[in-house]
Amino acid sequence: ESRAEERWRSRATDRTGEAHGASQKQRNPDRMIVLYFCVSLSYMFFNMFNTVCMCVCVCIGCLIEQLTEEKYECMVCCEVIRVMAPVWSCQSCFHVFHLNCIKKWARSPASQADDGTEGWRCPACQHVALKAPNAYTCFCGKVTNPEFQRTEIPHSCGDMCGKKRSGGECNHPCNILCHPGPCPQCPAFITKSCICGRMRKQVRCSQTGPLLCEDVCGALLNCSEHFCAQVCHSGPCQPCRLRVQQACFCGVAFREAACGTDREKMLDCQSHRCQQLCHPGQCQSCPLSPKLVRSCSCGQTPLSKLLELGYPERKTCTDPISSCGKTCNKPLPCGDGDSVHLCEKLCHEDSCGPCSLTSSIKCRCGSNSKEVPCAAIQTEQDMVFTCEKRCNKKRSCGRHKCGELCCVDVEHKCSMICGYKLNCGLHRCQDLCHRGNCQPCWQTSFDELACYCGETVLFPPIPCGTRPPECKNLCTRSHDCDHPVFHSCHCEERCPPCTYLTKKWCMGNHEQRSNIPCHLQDISCGLVCDKLLPCGSHHCKKICHRGECQAEGECKQPCTHPRASCGHPCAAPCHPGTPCPPTICSAKVALQCDCGRKKETVPCADAASSYQRLKHGTLSDNVLLLKWSNLCIWLFSHRLECDQECATLERNRRLAEALQIDQSVDTFKSASSKYSDSLKEDARWFKF
Repeated sequence: ESRAEERWRSRATDRTGEAHGASQKQRNPDRMIVLYFCVSLSYMFFNMFNTVCMCVCVCIGCLIEQLTEEKYECMVCCEVIRVMAPVWSCQSCFHVFHLNCIKKWARSPASQADDGTEGWRCPACQHVALKAPNAYTCFCGKVTNPEFQRTEIPHSCGDMCGKKRSGGECNHPCNILCHPGPCPQCPAFITKSCICGRMRKQVRCSQTGPLLCEDVCGALLNCSEHFCAQVCHSGPCQPCRLRVQQACFCGVAFREAACGTDREKMLDCQSHRCQQLCHPGQCQSCPLSPKLVRSCSCGQTPLSKLLELGYPERKTCTDPISSCGKTCNKPLPCGDGDSVHLCEKLCHEDSCGPCSLTSSIKCRCGSNSKEVPCAAIQTEQDMVFTCEKRCNKKRSCGRHKCGELCCVDVEHKCSMICGYKLNCGLHRCQDLCHRGNCQPCWQTSFDELACYCGETVLFPPIPCGTRPPECKNLCTRSHDCDHPVFHSCHCEERCPPCTYLTKKWCMGNHEQRSNIPCHLQDISCGLVCDKLLPCGSHHCKKICHRGECQAEGECKQPCTHPRASCGHPCAAPCHPGTPCPPTICSAKVALQCDCGRKKETVPCADAASSYQRLKHGTLSDNVLLLKWSNLCIWLFSHRLECDQECATLERNRRLAEALQIDQSVDTFKSASSKYSDSLKEDARWFKF
């Protein structure tokens, strides 16, 4: 890092010296850092709008590509949308469906809105639409049943879109060809004024949010005496926060109060005070003045008629208003939507109520209602309550559900933070949850970015997430082997495996293999291991392997020690250090008769039982002295008895010896045939 810093400072000093002369070469290069910072900020904000437009264009391009290549699937039937098939596009999420599929979906009960209102929900974004689709139109809606042209976008009319762009106050129509998806942001420039009106600036038409300057607002506050001292801001100005000395109306008493508060001036009658908020100019006349009051309190009988009936005349505003004696019948704030409750008192001056009836009030969302006493309803706000029903509609981001109790929101804007990882892979999106791709990471580094060896350098500003530059020099890291290095400098911690061809012994040291890459460690020659096992009697039968031959347990190979009784191997699992167990021998033994014609294979145990029978029956003492193995062979060779066929063969053999006939020559096969083949074939079918 120190070498890279010195190199960057030297280059910055050289460039500054070329512009300002050789005398300024030793100037501190901190100004270059400030210059890089200013250039990068201007570059970043200049490309901010272009990045947003690029994301929208990429979305439109993906839709066009999938529709053209017939790779876009309908969410209702999960089938590919063909270029000739009639389609319908949602104007909220811009998903494309088969026209017949969306018609069936709109008629199905599953598409009805959850809150019971009229309309049907889009299968993708859950947007409620009142009118069901019934026609195949292009994306801009100008042409019905558009014809497919190979040179145009499928399902489009080929003309300019012309739709009004969503968001903002842009009046320019979309100027690209009829397309799927949302219209891109307006690229036009307009002259826009800031909130205070002191600055005018050329901005993009699609730029949302108010334009703010750095001057003081200066608007007149609610007190009509002081001016707003905040920097140009959006929304109304805050009330005046100054504390002033207010005098009473006679000028004797004083008090400290917030500027602009209500002083409750005395009206012209000098009996009542003004009930309005602090206002400029003169207060209105007293509303109880005899000149203004023309009827009784309920408003049903004029005071002139009451004067004729003998009621006293009002002289001042403090005199009571004569009562007509009728029922008041003024409308109360309670009541249902179909009926209005009326005041049941007799004509009176004070406020009406309370009502003795009950009212059915609805919640804010209109899905629930309940009966409450009218006495609990004092204002119109008491006619509405909040139910416990949670809203299941999706928010504007399309990812989260609203989840609010008794929701009355129309837009359902998502207030959660996006939190997705940005393209740099290091930071997360801090914007409110939104649709589409997140904007690129705006963080920028003003340090040089060099490769591992330091020969290749990227100069600032460097966007976040930029990988180190590609270096074509050979890798200079330390390696485990001393073979020549063939790979280039890299930023990964581990180097690629060494592929230099070497000679290595196999894992069992059976043979040395050639042309083996250096990074390969365990090499098998494919031969049997054949190492002596710990038992001392068997050899390993595995293919050349690594590690110990007998990794688990004891040797399981059959014992090869000869039995004392018959001489056959023991065949029991290996038992080193212990005598062979007394088991029945299962080896196969071949038997034959005296002439050798009959042959038979029997287990060794059956032959031993036959020997025991002969031993007690017919054998002499001399035979018993023979070894067990030789006796078994003698017994096995004489155990089978000759049958009639053996006797016939023996007779023929003796007759041949007497007549001096060579039995090895077959006289019938050597004799020539006296009959034709056709005659022999007929003779086979002839019955005697």
